[in-house]
Amino acid sequence: MDWNKATAPDIADIEAMAQAALESLPEAFRGPARDVVLRVEDFASDAMLAELAIESPFELTGLYEGVPLTQKSVAHQPKHPDAIWLFRRAILEEWLERGDVALADLVTHVVVHELAHHFGWSDEDIATVDQWWT
Repeated sequence: MDWNKATAPDIADIEAMAQAALESLPEAFRGPARDVVLRVEDFASDAMLAELAIESPFELTGLYEGVPLTQKSVAHQPKHPDAIWLFRRAILEEWLERGDVALADLVTHVVVHELAHHFGWSDEDIATVDQWWT
């Protein structure tokens, strides 16, 4: 590899890894997961960090915004679509600190963790989809 031309993965790269993670889900989850909006930013907003009482934007790699499927009813009228936020710089920072995991695997892990909130999964459920969880 020519490191003189290498650049850090950008937002589009992280989004492509996240889309690949969604497409690799078992069929039973793949369709419903496509209903969740995927958003990738460099960092969480100040409002998100304040709401979660997180001081450093490097501490938040992902966030699920929405109502878990296990809590929705026919009376539920969403104001916004359910969304998974991925924060590129925090993901890259964790990837660098770990130094022992492929970036795509880390992105998949964050996506699955956030989807767990959407689906209302237990830790055991997560482990059936994300072998890294065990």
